[in-house]
Amino acid sequence: SKLGDSDLMVSRCCLGTMTWGNQNTPEEGCAQLDMAFDEFGVNFIDTAEMYPVPPSEQKQGDTDRVIAKWLPKRKREDIILATKVAGYSKAT
Repeated sequence: SKLGDSDLMVSRCCLGTMTWGNQNTPEEGCAQLDMAFDEFGVNFIDTAEMYPVPPSEQKQGDTDRVIAKWLPKRKREDIILATKVAGYSKAT
């Protein structure tokens, strides 16, 4: 599917990553990425620098580190990363 008015083509399903680092290990996150990409054609990945949730100062960025570990096995141009920046806050 075409993403909005852009020329980007994304899978109909976007893979959420907010649990990688708390509820899932990095190895499980990489396995989920492999399965989504290889078996289901998912090329659209949602992340945020504050993940995993619930946010904590100690774990902030763990989800992005899982993606960074997995990404070198793929052609970067085949992956669409959706992200946002919120930052850690004790009020979160």
